[in-house]
Amino acid sequence: MRTVTLNNGVEMPILGFGVFQIADPAECERAVTDALAAGYRAIDTAASYLNEEAVGRAIAGSGVPRHQLFVTTKLWVQDVAQGKARAAFERSLQRLGLDHLDLYLIHQPYGDVYGAWRDMEKIADEKLSRAIGVSNFHADRLIDLIDHNDVVPAVNQVETHPFHQRVADQKLMAGEGVQIESWGPFAEGRNNLFTNPTLTAIARAHGKSVGQLVLRWLVQRGVVVIPKTVRPERMAENLDVFDFTLTDHELAEIATLDRGASQFFDHRDPHMVRALSARTLDI
Repeated sequence: MRTVTLNNGVEMPILGFGVFQIADPAECERAVTDALAAGYRAIDTAASYLNEEAVGRAIAGSGVPRHQLFVTTKLWVQDVAQGKARAAFERSLQRLGLDHLDLYLIHQPYGDVYGAWRDMEKIADEKLSRAIGVSNFHADRLIDLIDHNDVVPAVNQVETHPFHQRVADQKLMAGEGVQIESWGPFAEGRNNLFTNPTLTAIARAHGKSVGQLVLRWLVQRGVVVIPKTVRPERMAENLDVFDFTLTDHELAEIATLDRGASQFFDHRDPHMVRALSARTLDI
């Protein structure tokens, strides 16, 4: 598996497996088990997905040595505060059945981000997480965090797909030493992504599916990506994206699909800020 090197020297697989919206414990455990068997070595979960225990069971039963895995989870808004972040981290570790993480992210840019980040800096210093980072931070929030703290986030996981390509954001992150990571690479099928004429034609030219094309487009840009599926055949298909290269002309065609805005919701929308901040987890 191809990797990217984070700003602290840690190697991270460029293609991993995400478990967002796999809420049923048995289904999640089965999906992660199948993904590990298929060859995935990066697994992305979050406290708010309510499936860390299922992920942990799959890891424990997989037989894959821990040092070969790259496990990410995330801190939910209710615990984004100094002291609370450390306790939430330890609960996530317990649910996962691990003695360390590879990447720990602040899931949303709300709450006492600075206080939580100080906890996370200590977590990283104690080698309890090999890297720390953020998710859903727009450029202003990311730069604010960088300029007023000691440790630069290793990763910023943000919505990135053909309809919201984040080219300027990726350039800014690269300049600051932050690795961009995509969530929602297929835009959850919005705007008829899987039947889009431009994507379909390019995929057909390479003998690939639209899903494979999108993943190749992301990894070719140097974007880490964590597609989700519960189907073993699709897991294998999603891994099979390293045997072709998109031309400059094809990249330019895909660039025309960019709508320059979220296809889900804007994390800067006051109503969404309040809604996400009000969501509490019984964990």
